[in-house]
Amino acid sequence: MRLLIIGEHSSELSSAAKMAMDRGARVAFAPTIDSGLSALRKGQGADLLMVDVRLDVKALIAALAAERIAAPVVACGVKTDADAAVAAIRAGAKEYVPLPPDADLIAAIIEAVVEESRDLIAVDPAMKKVIALADQVAASEASILISGESGVGKEVIAKYLHSKSKRAEKPFISINCAAIPENLLESELFGHEKGAFTGAVARRIGKFEEADGGTLLLDEISEMDVRLQAKLLRVLQERMVDRVGGSKPVKVDIRVIATSNRDLATAVKDGSFREDLLFRLNVVNLNVPPLRERPLDIIALAKHFAAKYAELNSVPARPISETAQRALASSLWPGNVRELENAMHRAVLLATGEEIEPAAIRLPDGSEMRKTASELSDGEAQEKMIGRTVAEVEQALILQTLDHCLGNRTHAANILGISIRTLRNKLKQYSDEGVAVPPPGVERAAG
Repeated sequence: MRLLIIGEHSSELSSAAKMAMDRGARVAFAPTIDSGLSALRKGQGADLLMVDVRLDVKALIAALAAERIAAPVVACGVKTDADAAVAAIRAGAKEYVPLPPDADLIAAIIEAVVEESRDLIAVDPAMKKVIALADQVAASEASILISGESGVGKEVIAKYLHSKSKRAEKPFISINCAAIPENLLESELFGHEKGAFTGAVARRIGKFEEADGGTLLLDEISEMDVRLQAKLLRVLQERMVDRVGGSKPVKVDIRVIATSNRDLATAVKDGSFREDLLFRLNVVNLNVPPLRERPLDIIALAKHFAAKYAELNSVPARPISETAQRALASSLWPGNVRELENAMHRAVLLATGEEIEPAAIRLPDGSEMRKTASELSDGEAQEKMIGRTVAEVEQALILQTLDHCLGNRTHAANILGISIRTLRNKLKQYSDEGVAVPPPGVERAAG
């Protein structure tokens, strides 16, 4: 893990740095917010920022958001800085660390940052085959395409590949091609020079340069504009990056992993994805099966998430009852691991007895788990369709799916079997017609 400490050197900050390094973190210092931002723009990269609370934490967080630099911020200061601590949390800091630092607290924060990469659990034979193939190709330099439905854990597999590769000690950089507007994605990937466009207030290193020596994950590559695909292909072939507004290319040394929840062969046929780019990315394909096709993983993951969120919320750790396990294993889980994780988080909070029972496992709207396909009757499936036009049924399906996904449009598009662009066009049409459309939710790369 890469930790950037922003603040003047002091014995307290030095102690925090030593504690972090003792737990495997790579630590760098920047004395001011401007120097910290400069380091990030130049591609230094950081998984976590620890910032002296006496600095303008609010301005830092605003600058990170404006420049789309994704790194959580933790404020730190002496124990008497109570007002400053409250202000930092209100400004968007994830945590406040009192100084002198506590070793256990530093360890817990680092643990939280790296926790996501540890959620790779595979006990079902279907998933074990995927992991075995990943182990076989991890040490190579080959580009890898990880395919599968949204929420199956594609990013977790990508992090696993990186951890097993020769580049494990170098950066792992991820960018979600579906979550970033097309007009900003080029700058995000390739960087830009000062003045290259309106708002380019300083030179910015792109994700390719930030990942130099390590691994770059292109999440949901299928949503990238065809024009950018051509530039990406050139970078992969020549290992040279042209910054937006730049005058000369920059050499990069990276390994590329891409993910897609769509069939890219079909996308090639319909002209939305370049065939030559697919060949370049798909040297090895890892297809992650949906959760419904690996039932043993459902129970293993459910137990893992139950223990994880019991500890996180400081509530008693309860086992999952046999009845609840059967209900979990028989559910469809269209949102895959992400949906199961959210369901178990709620179950941990709602459970009241000695075990987690089916009544505690609820959907986001408070309803019971959906029925399996075999339990749905024809009458239930047709009840609300009769007398309605195809367009009306389509609209209802899209809006209900989006509501179920808490506004996450990438997730909803995958469940519906359409591209994110098609979904956005439909939602714009509905909005123009005066239909209430759920606001966008968190577009997170869960893989």
